[in-house]
Amino acid sequence: MSVKWPNEVQICEVGPRDGLQNEAAILSTAEKIAWIDSLSESGLRFIEVSSFVSPKWIPALADADEVLAGIRRKPGVVYSALVPNARGLERALNAKVDAAAVFMSASESHNKHNINKSIAETYPVLREVTQGAKAAGLFVRGYVSTVFGCPYEGEVDPKQALNVAMRLLEDGVDEISLGDTIGVSTPAKTARVLDVMLQEIPVDKIVLHMHNTRGTALANILVGLEYGVTSFDSALGGLGGCPYAPGAAGNVATDDLVYLLRDSGVVTGIEDAKLHESLALLEKSVGHSLASHASSYLRSRGWKE
Repeated sequence: MSVKWPNEVQICEVGPRDGLQNEAAILSTAEKIAWIDSLSESGLRFIEVSSFVSPKWIPALADADEVLAGIRRKPGVVYSALVPNARGLERALNAKVDAAAVFMSASESHNKHNINKSIAETYPVLREVTQGAKAAGLFVRGYVSTVFGCPYEGEVDPKQALNVAMRLLEDGVDEISLGDTIGVSTPAKTARVLDVMLQEIPVDKIVLHMHNTRGTALANILVGLEYGVTSFDSALGGLGGCPYAPGAAGNVATDDLVYLLRDSGVVTGIEDAKLHESLALLEKSVGHSLASHASSYLRSRGWKE
């Protein structure tokens, strides 16, 4: 059977934010800048650099302003940051981000644990951020967490996730990143969610953000490709997790995803050699082996192809 996939996709590298915020050791500002600069040279076109959440909540990303001031910005690369509220937006605009990401959950319990607000209380806060960011000319992403399952509530009704996504789009968000925050999705579940989402949302506004807790992230991405999704979040080396989802593994690994796509004839614009240089630098910086298959293979060969 012939399957028609998109000819080209965009990968959003979320490791500097979603990955590093879950690392036990905090990288220095200089180490973060060096890694992000290496990512910029790899051909990635969208990098989520940091978060303007209060340093009290995420100490590992307390230096967001310094990191954005220190990186070498490459033309054609969008540098994004997570923005929780109006104060965070003020910092983000001062740091000259290209894009802002707002975030909330599809499940009430996770939203309260993660944001300390109900879903209803979260909407006006994010609307203020979204409208302020759009007024400043920024691209705005909307993260919806726990779309495929919640650590506190279990199954999440796809229609509830759709309601959250639609509300964010109505408030001006440009695209919706659907998060498998705890890595529980399967191809069948991914298809069910996309069937519901695509009834109301154009496929070009959908991003998949899959975690690999049970080793199904790439399989779920294949389903997304079959549905025509052309944008995927990933983290180099499989960094990540969720502080409010104990046991959740990291994001799907950028290096594994790039291999899958390249060998399948899907264009990403990413150079393998440059990405692997960035992978080696990252592993040295975090001080432990990375979880991706590609990193394990390259490590066994002394980081040579």
